[in-house]
Amino acid sequence: MATVFHKVVVFGVGLIGGSFARALKAAGAATTIVGIDRSPAYLARALELGLIDVAGADLAEAMAGADLVLLAAPVAQTGAILAALLPFLDAGTIVTDAGSTKSDVVAAARRVFGARIGQFVPGHPIAGRETNGPDAAIAHLYRGKKVVLTPLAENAAADVDRVAAAWDVCGAIVHRLTPQEHDTVFAAVSHLPHLLAYALVDDIARKPHAQLLFQYAASGFRDFTRIAGSSPEMWRDISLANGPALLTELDAYLAQLTGLRAALAAGDGAALEAVYGNARSARQQWIETIEAAEAQPAPPPAD
Repeated sequence: MATVFHKVVVFGVGLIGGSFARALKAAGAATTIVGIDRSPAYLARALELGLIDVAGADLAEAMAGADLVLLAAPVAQTGAILAALLPFLDAGTIVTDAGSTKSDVVAAARRVFGARIGQFVPGHPIAGRETNGPDAAIAHLYRGKKVVLTPLAENAAADVDRVAAAWDVCGAIVHRLTPQEHDTVFAAVSHLPHLLAYALVDDIARKPHAQLLFQYAASGFRDFTRIAGSSPEMWRDISLANGPALLTELDAYLAQLTGLRAALAAGDGAALEAVYGNARSARQQWIETIEAAEAQPAPPPAD
């Protein structure tokens, strides 16, 4: 039988938290889901859509008897949320998060939780859409997607397994990294691409003939810039939180651009083709790996 939680509390009922709640409800894996959000409109809409069972107005009441708490809010809010819930945190409650950076989140959790840090299991679901809010939440958002947990030395193995079980119920594939490994990896493959997409769209939008340019932008531009539709507040926080690793990747990318510019200025077609060819080959191998993994049967739900 799949793991069933008595009470799950979700801070942030938008796309990420709302989809987590919807997936648990669809699987019958939570008796009660309590939603908490700084936006009363979001909270009311999440209740109306059936994402949550209770709109948590009183924090003490919301936290009482909770098995699991998910923080699905911008990473900069982590410390404040943890500090608010700490006075009402039962000894048996596990707290996890969905933040896209981990070193800063762990540091905030250590500052707030102190000796109770073992109750915090850091996590990051690798899934999203270009839309936000409760209306964007879907039960299958995490199906077949990776979720990275970055357990701490103080975490009990059973608690980490229980967080993993919640993501298993959502259909996710759970991986484990250290917080530092996580931030280094995602600076390259997630945070930098978002920065680039935002920069390109912003650059075009500021040109005097922007309307003409957007008129002729087609599917390639749409695909490349899709992630620029994500929450600016969230990605501001992610960029600042993972600044050192992101700067390293940005510097490497700038060096790549400088090389491409030199090849273009020199009319060096061979150099351009070499870069394009290597990129095409690497991307094709990556796609084949993804398709092979997706062809595998989904793992059975945790007991």
